[in-house]
Amino acid sequence: MPKKKPFSAGRVPLILFLCQIVSALDVPLDLVQPPTITQQSPKDYIIDPRENIVIQCEAKGKPPPSFSWTRNGTHFDIDKDPLVTMKPGSGTLVINIMSDGKAETYEGIYQCTARNERGAAISNNIVVRPSRSPLWTKERLEPITLRNGQSLVLPCRPPVGLPPAIIFWMDNSFQRLPQSERVSQGLNGDLYFSNVLPEDTREDYICYARFNHTQTIQQKQPISLKVISVDELNDTIAANLSDTEFYGAKPSKERPPTFLTPEGNESLKEELRGNVLSLECIAEGLPTPIIYWIKEDGTLPVNRTFYRNFKKTLQITQVSEADSGNYQCIAKNTLGAVHHTISVTVKAAPYWIVAPQNLVLSPGENGTLICRANGNPKPRIGWLTNGVPIEIAPDDPSRKIDGDTIIFSNVQERSSAVYQCNASNEYGYLLANAFVNVLAEPPRILTSANTLYQVIANRPALLDCAFFGSPRPTIEWFKGTRGSALHEDIYVLHDNGTLEIPVAQKDSTGTYTCVARNKLGMAKNEVHLEIKDPTRIIKQPEYAVVQRGSKVSFECKVKHDHTLIPTIMWLKDNGELPNDERFSIDKDHLVVTDVSDDDGGTYTCAANTTLDRVSASAVLRVVDVPNPPFDLELTNQLDKSVQLTWTPGDDNNSPITKFIIEYEDAMREAGIWHHQAEVSGTQTTAQLKLSPYVNYSFRVMAENSIGRSVPSEASEQYLTKAAEPDQNPTAVEGLGTEPDNLVITWKPLNGFESNGPGLQYKVSWRQKDGDDEWTSVVVANVSKYIVSGTPTFVPYLIKVQSLNDVGFAPEPAAVMGHSGEDLPMVAPGNVRVNVVNSTLAEVHWDPVPLKSVRGHLQGYRIYYWKAQGSSKRNRRHIEKKILTFQGSKTHGMLPGLQPYSHYTLNVRVVNGKGEGPASTDRGFHTPEGVPSAPSSLKIVNPTLDSLTLEWDPPSHPNGILTEYTLKYQPINSTHELGPLVDLKIPANKTRWTLKNLNFSTRYKFYFYAQTSVGSGSQITEEAITTVDEGKLAMASRQVDIATQGWFIGLMCAVALLILILLIVCFIRRNKGGKYPVKEKEDAHADPEIQPMKEDDGTFGEYSDAEDHKPLKKGSRTPSDRTVKKEDSDGSLADYGEGVNGQFNEDGSFIGQYSGRREKEQAEGNESSEAPSPVNAMNSFV
Repeated sequence: MPKKKPFSAGRVPLILFLCQIVSALDVPLDLVQPPTITQQSPKDYIIDPRENIVIQCEAKGKPPPSFSWTRNGTHFDIDKDPLVTMKPGSGTLVINIMSDGKAETYEGIYQCTARNERGAAISNNIVVRPSRSPLWTKERLEPITLRNGQSLVLPCRPPVGLPPAIIFWMDNSFQRLPQSERVSQGLNGDLYFSNVLPEDTREDYICYARFNHTQTIQQKQPISLKVISVDELNDTIAANLSDTEFYGAKPSKERPPTFLTPEGNESLKEELRGNVLSLECIAEGLPTPIIYWIKEDGTLPVNRTFYRNFKKTLQITQVSEADSGNYQCIAKNTLGAVHHTISVTVKAAPYWIVAPQNLVLSPGENGTLICRANGNPKPRIGWLTNGVPIEIAPDDPSRKIDGDTIIFSNVQERSSAVYQCNASNEYGYLLANAFVNVLAEPPRILTSANTLYQVIANRPALLDCAFFGSPRPTIEWFKGTRGSALHEDIYVLHDNGTLEIPVAQKDSTGTYTCVARNKLGMAKNEVHLEIKDPTRIIKQPEYAVVQRGSKVSFECKVKHDHTLIPTIMWLKDNGELPNDERFSIDKDHLVVTDVSDDDGGTYTCAANTTLDRVSASAVLRVVDVPNPPFDLELTNQLDKSVQLTWTPGDDNNSPITKFIIEYEDAMREAGIWHHQAEVSGTQTTAQLKLSPYVNYSFRVMAENSIGRSVPSEASEQYLTKAAEPDQNPTAVEGLGTEPDNLVITWKPLNGFESNGPGLQYKVSWRQKDGDDEWTSVVVANVSKYIVSGTPTFVPYLIKVQSLNDVGFAPEPAAVMGHSGEDLPMVAPGNVRVNVVNSTLAEVHWDPVPLKSVRGHLQGYRIYYWKAQGSSKRNRRHIEKKILTFQGSKTHGMLPGLQPYSHYTLNVRVVNGKGEGPASTDRGFHTPEGVPSAPSSLKIVNPTLDSLTLEWDPPSHPNGILTEYTLKYQPINSTHELGPLVDLKIPANKTRWTLKNLNFSTRYKFYFYAQTSVGSGSQITEEAITTVDEGKLAMASRQVDIATQGWFIGLMCAVALLILILLIVCFIRRNKGGKYPVKEKEDAHADPEIQPMKEDDGTFGEYSDAEDHKPLKKGSRTPSDRTVKKEDSDGSLADYGEGVNGQFNEDGSFIGQYSGRREKEQAEGNESSEAPSPVNAMNSFV
């Protein structure tokens, strides 16, 4: 998660506070005061001899001080040397050696003195030396020849310069020589070889010395090194010696380590406090030794210890006396170890414990100057006054010297002076100036009046009150105009006058007054404090992982005090954003488009105001599919395996999870790559299994969570040796296609499985149950062989073996096959039929002998058909139906039979070749069943109170008809069904007239036939009786009477309304939807489905079932009142096997038998005439 990094404002007030403490001791420059040295050159001042010499000495005082110099302890009269001038108002010397002079002439120790009427201050002793960068002395360096494995030190020994040179080794091309644990440069600049290798041979080992002060580089003569192997050395010896003299050079043996530097088992090292302690151990040996460091009787400091030069150098920074002790370096290799002890002593030049500080006193006051220093050895403390040793200086009764302290009592104005403290030992010295200034001054406040301080809430507030006065004033702070003095229970009052509010709150806002008082007077100053809301990042940028080339957005929303104007800055890795148009800042967002690898890093949103700074960072990780592997190498090349090694490409910040290895066969399928293996993403080698006689090339792809890399470059090709096949063909089968043959088939080997050239197959066969020898034939690379002249349907054992030019595959296992089949010879016997019901019969038969089948027994097939009448037999061929029963079953069921019919059947056995002879025909009868619906129903001759029905008998009576049943019921004006009337009609009738019906009334009729078994399917129809003619005549008279105009207009309006209603009615009917009664009909069940009630013989309410819908398009009844019923034949398409049907093994019928669905069909043309208005009116009543 990105972390918010608030800017720590506490450091700035702390630094400011420390500065104020120092400045509180400073005397304002408008008051009399002794000199103070403000700037001077360093003690060890190395100058560039090519430039003028500038020796600095600056001082302040009141009155302004005058300056003088000493050189090498005597007065330096600058007026006598025309090349030396002093800057006006300054003590800085400028020596113009550029015009005429040499730097060496002015080499020496210089000291500056600044003096006024109150005293004299002196500078450090400044040692001026010109820098030197001498040349190497000319020398002749002999070439070095070494045997492989020997150790070597190449000396550098640069000339002594000032300051010391920086040493490095390069070649003629100014390229640094590579260094390692075996080869490295020592602290003295020499180049050390723990053991040499032939690769170290070169003629340009050059040591360079760089003198930074003069920016010059000096070069040593190149050193030539030749490392020869044992074989080369023996050849050289053999060329110069006779056979009797030749013993031969031996290779350098492995050896335990020994130290090249330092020498011996022990050494001493001395270092000064505060410097960097550098300890070095370089060893030779074979194999190359490894260096380890320990401190005896102690541990190495954790945060100050560093290893350099491949751990051959131990460095400890900011060394102190506690770091003294014995340090041990250990060199190890496989043959042994050696150690060296370095005794370290840390000395110390003087360093301050308490440095003397300027002292301002008023007449009659007391004070002290303390000069306390430490070092190793302990420094000597010496006092001077105005540059003169205090022992020979004029006596001052107000002072008393007590070692490192001078005590002042009852000082007077004449006690003002500058005192110098000198602490020195053999390693250096410290010199400090501190004046005593006796003044009588009333308080003054140095901080500007009405200063405005702005502070962020909940942070410390520091209000300045820099002051001066002598005697030293007391300071008090007040808040507001009438506030009381502020006390230290809430506030912190510092000695320099600063008021600190540790945690400033909003109520800390206001005006604060600082009051300074001493015996000579009082001064005050007002300052103002404002508390601001802190700047906060309320929406921080979030860690993002994006794929290369995509887009990323970082959001940074800032909330701040309304009086402060923040500056929002985006940084990348704590630096400026790249100058690239892909980076854009839009309000609160940083957007990077087309992200590249270089865009990954830490992005920081920094919000700056004049008072605070807050920041928040987020890391962007740019990921992508890996770069492809490279440097593919084949090793351990064997006949059937090889080791593949590769170097992974960049994982693009998403770890590689696996490597995919593919191969190409350049011999057979050049350019087509196949999967070979997958290995873990941590592996860079794979042992690959190979097939013989393949010209392999390999390539590798890397995969990570983002995706898969592009393939690597292909490896070198590797052709494996040919070998005999490892495997035989698969899917071997033997099936005859003719009664006298055997067709042997197999799946051939592919190219990789052939293992060599000349792939063929050895096909072998023999009869399974005989004692015949195997018959074999070798065929080309095909997949089939036909054996002719075989007996019919005999089992054979078959083998197919692979072979090539090298040899045979392993012996294959034999598989069984059969020669060709022939038609069965025997018909099933003892065929028996058991009639189960009017539509189902069960057939049994005896199985045929298996030998007579002459093939694979597939089952038995029943042919059956219904006997036709003489008229039908003449019209069409007898239709036979077929049912097949799998396997060796000896019974089966015949469904879907026609009731009251005579059937004939026979049974045949079936094998793979076809059917055998049929059994003797067997006949049987089915009993009676219920009849089908009457073939048609017509309603003719409608009258006022009667309707005549005509019908055709059922097309399938399924027995002897006993009678017809007619049921009918009226439909009243509210579309409800009236009482149901049940009427029995003799079976020999085909016409019936119903009388005493209601005029102009719609009736619905249900009609079906019956046999002794039961009732058959019904047929339905609707009809309307005619209208009463008397009422029609009355309507005519009413029209004749209405001859008045108003009545005619009214009737026209009524007629128009009726016409509109009729049009609406006709449209609804023509759409095929429900007529008005239909909505009622749907609420009730069909009388066919809902049987009539036993008690009253009625069917309940009228219902129009789907199979008995009324005629549409405005005509409720066909013009000839005829309805036909389609014939219904049973279908066996879903039964038995083959095209006719299927049975389970137990003979039960699979599927569902049903006759054709009944449909109503109107014969003749439908009436297209609309009914008369009166009839239409009646139909809506």
